Amino acid sequence: MFAKVNSFGVQGLDGFAVTAEADISGGLPQFSIVGLPDNAVKEAADRVRSAMKNLGYAWPASRITVNLAPARLRKTGPVYDLPVLLALLCASGQLGPVSPARAFVGELSLNGALRPVTGILPMALAAAAAGVTELFLPAENAAEAAAVEGLTVYGAASADQVVAHLRGESPLTAAERVPFAPLEDAGAPDFADVKGQLAARRALEIAAAGGHNLLMIGPPGTGKSMLAKRMPGILPPLTQEEAVECTTICSVAGLLPAGSGLVQRRPFRSPHHSVSGAALAGGGANARPGEVSLAHNGVLFLDELPEFHRDVLEVLRQPVEDGQVTVSRAAATVTWPSRFILLAAMNPCKCGYFGHPTRACTCTPSAIESYRRRISGPLLDRIDLHVEVGPVQYSEISSREKSECSADIRKRVLAARAIQTKRYQGLGVSCNAQLSGRLLRRFCQPDAAAAALLQNAFDRLGLSARAYDRILKVSRTIADLAGCEEIGAAHLAEALQYRSLDRKYWYDK
Repeated sequence: MFAKVNSFGVQGLDGFAVTAEADISGGLPQFSIVGLPDNAVKEAADRVRSAMKNLGYAWPASRITVNLAPARLRKTGPVYDLPVLLALLCASGQLGPVSPARAFVGELSLNGALRPVTGILPMALAAAAAGVTELFLPAENAAEAAAVEGLTVYGAASADQVVAHLRGESPLTAAERVPFAPLEDAGAPDFADVKGQLAARRALEIAAAGGHNLLMIGPPGTGKSMLAKRMPGILPPLTQEEAVECTTICSVAGLLPAGSGLVQRRPFRSPHHSVSGAALAGGGANARPGEVSLAHNGVLFLDELPEFHRDVLEVLRQPVEDGQVTVSRAAATVTWPSRFILLAAMNPCKCGYFGHPTRACTCTPSAIESYRRRISGPLLDRIDLHVEVGPVQYSEISSREKSECSADIRKRVLAARAIQTKRYQGLGVSCNAQLSGRLLRRFCQPDAAAAALLQNAFDRLGLSARAYDRILKVSRTIADLAGCEEIGAAHLAEALQYRSLDRKYWYDK
């Protein structure tokens, strides 16, 4: 007998429909799974056999062939255990036909219990798009899938609960859809704890308001890491669309806690400098997203930037420029979103005290140059803001006067973002850093005095075309923070000062 049950798989960040076809025919007992399965899928034969016997169902003593269609797409992971079991029950006459409007995913334990699987949200989105109305899955994955509109989700603890529901014996309760409510990051570290560093605080505010990349340069102990960790507290809350994107990435990567719904906070990723290029960009046998994608819609913080391997840093070029990263492997080529704010921190030299007002640098000139050359010019050119973080004075550390808190900074950031949202409505752009060349010419025109200042700076500093664009974008953000419609000379002058440190530390001979 023949039967089929609908399921779904994941390739990259996209779900795709899979049909589990089961055929029971005459011949010696044998169980084979075809349809380009990986080892985890092939092992489903043993899991399904044990689960059926332990749940009290009869195992067909015949030749069993299971096909996971379409055969052109590789099937990975244990997500097909449940649909394979149900297809065998249907083919052996122990369960009636299953409606094509129902789909099933889930890993089986040997006693028939359902275990959570990764990649549920993209599968649920694909199911809703394909016209599926009911999705059955492990109970721990129900909240994640229930975020998809137009889809009734049933979470089950074991396969026999699903069978009882299909037979009409003991109906399952549909998972409730929890309304999306982004958190305000009240638990994030506060800028009120930071003493001094007004220039760096201002640069972080501009970066948050416009979505710009930022590099902080300064000696050890000046608070570079401390400042970076307070960035999430001034960023705007996630929109529902952004939350779906972040949750999809975390789900595929297996980083979503069991029982959780949509991600509610912007991600903040801080990989160690020993990270590999594959871990940063993504990849592997089953192509999992890397750090640049896990930071999508959030912040990627790279502390001690020159300590990262040169080839690893060059991986950042495409995601920083295009907002996505394409990884090609033997099994597949996948593209993941990777639009994030890049925060980086570094010392001015290996010992860290080059240019320090009270401590002498112990590095040789060649060692200093070698240390800085670990960061290539093209990568440095893609960082919008460069700010020097100097030593904090004793009077500032000992002062009892409170610094401005994150909540007050966040109000200005939200006001600037609101201006940008209104300005770019319907254009597919959410902040100034995402402006294309055409939109840049439309929305970032400086006034006469600012244009003259920019021309003078372009000729004197030898700026690249990319640096020119990024200066205009930063100027636009500074003007938005000031509530100005036009980009004036003051806005442009401030943006230019954030492009001077690369000349001081890299090109000034």
